[in-house]
Amino acid sequence: MAYDTPGEVDFVTGQPYQMWERARNECPVIHYERSGLDPRPSYHVTRFADAEHTLRDWETFSSSINAEVIGEYMGELILAMNGKEHRQYRNLVAKAFRASVLERWDTELVSPVVARLLDRIAPLGRADLVRDLTSKYPVQVICGVVGVPLEDHEQFHRWAEQINTGPLHPKEGHAASQAMRAYLEPIVAERRKNPTGDLISELVTAEVDGERLTDEKIYGFLRLLLPAGAETTFRVLGNCLYALLTHVDEMRRVVADRELVARVIEETLRWETSVTMVSRVAAVDTEVAGCPIAAGSPVNVVTGSANHDEQRWPDASEWRIDRPPQPHLAFGTGPHQCLGMHLARLELRVALNAVLDRLPNLRLDPDAPAPVIQGYAFRGPDALPVCFDPAPAAREPQTSGSSFA
Repeated sequence: MAYDTPGEVDFVTGQPYQMWERARNECPVIHYERSGLDPRPSYHVTRFADAEHTLRDWETFSSSINAEVIGEYMGELILAMNGKEHRQYRNLVAKAFRASVLERWDTELVSPVVARLLDRIAPLGRADLVRDLTSKYPVQVICGVVGVPLEDHEQFHRWAEQINTGPLHPKEGHAASQAMRAYLEPIVAERRKNPTGDLISELVTAEVDGERLTDEKIYGFLRLLLPAGAETTFRVLGNCLYALLTHVDEMRRVVADRELVARVIEETLRWETSVTMVSRVAAVDTEVAGCPIAAGSPVNVVTGSANHDEQRWPDASEWRIDRPPQPHLAFGTGPHQCLGMHLARLELRVALNAVLDRLPNLRLDPDAPAPVIQGYAFRGPDALPVCFDPAPAAREPQTSGSSFA
């Protein structure tokens, strides 16, 4: 299946699943002669088995392409590394995501953040859960994890968006990248002198085989983590809430049986993951599903399509929390599988339980436009207008959130 460009799909409001379904059934590798940002022919892999193989075979399908475009704005990226360099770097930063740290983040950061946001919503009886909750919660968590003041989360949210869209708006992307580094430099210097329990402290003090991260790798990781941790989780949380709000009977089941929350999360990650594709480049002449791919060609692994592969999930376009569990590709797979996936699952679990506890009789607002999940590479609802039974206003906490220490 060949196209001149992917321009027939709107990147902001697009609904690409029908196109991907056709590709899976007719020709599972979509060939584009060129794209807006890259003049080279590119290939989009749409079936689960092919996608999984491509992500695992890092020697044939290199992640180095991530340094070509977004690396200009993020700096030295773990996403662009391969082999020994990648393993050493990943081992350094993986310590910051170990289970004992996640437990601490839950009690000291994640649960308090969502509780404060719901304190403001619960007495009102009406809210937009994107505006009032999902767009604020993950970025505040990531700021706390990193070790920057929570009150600066809106600034970090803006920087994250501008860095992510740097290839489309280079001036704003470069300015945001430089501003974020300038903001972080004194914090990094202070943590070197006086480490606390935040992620910056972990990064500047961690050693593997006597090696520590260079400054460029530290800032590259932080520029990656803040957009990735905030933008992706906020969208998938919106997708989880959308799924529950549009499946009323299932919502009642989940309210009554919280053991089902884990199923809600995994099925939503499969059904409407927030990031639909992963970039690779062919390191050698190769093929996928019989389609020849020349060395140097960009290869997009369309995880959103792979997670809808009917050969693996019957009626894949439907959201069903009773599906037999089996791995999906929402967090990728292979050596570059998402480091933050356990944190993301923790944030989703805590938020969903808190929403169901604090906003009783939660339902879509009948007087507002129906919400829609949309987008090509990034998917989520722009708004989730809801009604619920209002609760008495909670007393404001006596201490303000600052950094996670």
